[in-house]
Amino acid sequence: MTKEILLGDEAVALGAVHAGLTAGYSYPGTPASEIMEYLVRAARRAKTFVAAWSVNEKTAFEEALGVSFAGRRALVSMKHVGLNVAADPFMSAALTGVGGGFVVVVADDPGMHSSQNEQDSRFYAQFAQIPCYEPADHQEAYDMTREAFDLSERINIPVMIRLVTRLSHSRAGVETGEARPQNGLRYGDRQCWTLLPMNARAQFKRLLELQPELIKISEGSRFNNLELNPADRSLGVIASGIAHNYVLENFRDGANKPSILKVATYPVPEELIKRLVAHVDKVLVAEEGYPLIERSLKGFYGIPGKTLIGKLSGHIPLAGELSPESVRAALGMKPLERQAPSEFKPAGRPPQLCIGCPHADTFKALNKALEGQAKSNVFSDIGCYTLGYFPPYSAINTCVCMGASVGMAKGAAEAGVFPAVAVIGDSTFGHSGITALLSAAAYNTNMVVIVLDNCTVAMTGGQPTFTSGDRLLKIVEGVGVPKEHIRVITPLPKFHEQNIRVMKEEIAHPGLSVIVAVRECLEEARKKNKRE
Repeated sequence: MTKEILLGDEAVALGAVHAGLTAGYSYPGTPASEIMEYLVRAARRAKTFVAAWSVNEKTAFEEALGVSFAGRRALVSMKHVGLNVAADPFMSAALTGVGGGFVVVVADDPGMHSSQNEQDSRFYAQFAQIPCYEPADHQEAYDMTREAFDLSERINIPVMIRLVTRLSHSRAGVETGEARPQNGLRYGDRQCWTLLPMNARAQFKRLLELQPELIKISEGSRFNNLELNPADRSLGVIASGIAHNYVLENFRDGANKPSILKVATYPVPEELIKRLVAHVDKVLVAEEGYPLIERSLKGFYGIPGKTLIGKLSGHIPLAGELSPESVRAALGMKPLERQAPSEFKPAGRPPQLCIGCPHADTFKALNKALEGQAKSNVFSDIGCYTLGYFPPYSAINTCVCMGASVGMAKGAAEAGVFPAVAVIGDSTFGHSGITALLSAAAYNTNMVVIVLDNCTVAMTGGQPTFTSGDRLLKIVEGVGVPKEHIRVITPLPKFHEQNIRVMKEEIAHPGLSVIVAVRECLEEARKKNKRE
């Protein structure tokens, strides 16, 4: 064994490589991006497996599923909202089964550090009725990934690994094992993999019949741990994933620990929970994310004769990340002593566009072009340019999900909003904007789409984009936008007046227009210059 200092994301990636990975796919999204970043670097060195960015999470999932169909081991990684995009093949893959081991890694973002919601991916695993691992630390992230591939092949369905931001983005020492060889080619059974209703019904029955076995596997997992305190039956704690660490942090001084059940696998280990509940008078559930375990215990009637506390009872906050302090009061412990804060109040530092960012020049021109248009609305999207919400630009009115800008602008225009403007980045356009633009082109909707082409996926660290430059222009024309209303501008101060004029002309056009603002991200240009 060797020991390496790894991010939680990197521990998962290395675990996959050592499990005999043939291919990994992903679309960048914090806090999951570093999984594929690590795999890309490792694949470049080893030249024995594929690691590739995909145009979106659905595509990434399907590419990985194709590898699994061929009998080889595949990993797909994404952030929690990315699983929404991949939900269609995700749900069906539980029915097709797998050829080679298939692991789905999803990194949730409690506290919404860089996300638009706090959803809990464990519910997706429960929805699809597949197993899920929830590591508490970096070593478990590595070990669980290796084991997940084996389990996937043994039970013939995909397996999920659920991470959270603090684990994904912190570093710790990880002991690694020997790498295994890759699987050979072995094609899947066409009856299982062709989900015609007659086949899908049989596959769904198989999945349902597998559920008792999945519970049994979870019960026997080495990653779950039950410690009963025979001297104190007043309180028992069920803690999952990283929340288990937060509970233990409060007992570092050797204080008498309550009975604690660490849950690391799903479906929830029912017998272990029953043993804990039978041993104590009151049960505290500490879990990062939504109250999945707590709800399963509460049901309609709760636990007869027992007190159940956690997020639903208000003892632990429902929103945001957990911490040792946030579970301390629920444990019945006094708050830790604090030093009185200084009277000095640091200045607020809201996120902002980088100095010299091309998006800034586009927003300045757009604001000027819309002056006097009291009923105008700018529908924005996921990317650096979402920061156009803040002063001094205050340029956007919405940001909902990947690609929503184009679809929302179309709907708003058809409801009577004028001008209706969509602002979307080049990578986001490729991810989810093309189909909405295809719809707008079919109806020649009276709206303007501004594609901000900075030649990279800048927000998540400069990953490659599939819809930039000449390819982007060909796609826009190919979906049916009239060539004379596809305009290219350069967002630089010296072209400010010219860019305003172009925007005004296309706003005045009674139909669909697309303006492509082309200028490379400055940060990525600097990195490129350093490499050269």
